[in-house]
Amino acid sequence: MDELGLIKDAQSGDLGAFNRLVLAYQNQAYNLAYRMLSEEAAAADATQNAFLSAYKNLRSYRGGSFRAWVLRMVTNSCYDELRRRHRHPTTSLEPATEDDEEIESPRWLASDGPSPEESVERAELEQAIQRCLGGLPEEFRLIVILVDIQGMDYSEVSAAIGKPLGTVKSRLARARMRLRGCLQGFGELLPLAFRLEDEATQ
Repeated sequence: MDELGLIKDAQSGDLGAFNRLVLAYQNQAYNLAYRMLSEEAAAADATQNAFLSAYKNLRSYRGGSFRAWVLRMVTNSCYDELRRRHRHPTTSLEPATEDDEEIESPRWLASDGPSPEESVERAELEQAIQRCLGGLPEEFRLIVILVDIQGMDYSEVSAAIGKPLGTVKSRLARARMRLRGCLQGFGELLPLAFRLEDEATQ
């Protein structure tokens, strides 16, 4: 895909070019929104709003990572929804527990497709991960999604959220510690490799 060419065409009013850009990033955008909001309908709305905002503001794009620019729109859309929820709160998830250990390689966040035999177990693990993510403060949740689930590098995440690299790294470390503590409560669901790694540190 000639991303730069598509961006230029879209900035000139070519809706077809913009739609191709949407197709390239819609899965990542939706995944981010779903992980942040934990509801399919809300995630779909946030993703749609983000792409509408991206289209309206396309001429303000001045280079750099287009993915980071798009995901910043998604982040803003999610924060709008989260602020609305805080004004009209519903029953929240239990808060994550604290832990002093750092996760070196969070393989339990991998999203590879499960085999039929693993589908039930993986679904339960997915629910546990999402519950623990939901218990994180929003700014921590966002960074761990972008780095450990979306696979973005620190500089791209820095651009996506508008924060310095040092802030990205410190928030990621703290988010991983909290996730590790929370997921220890679901130890039987964790992949064997992670459980063995976890036991070796004790």
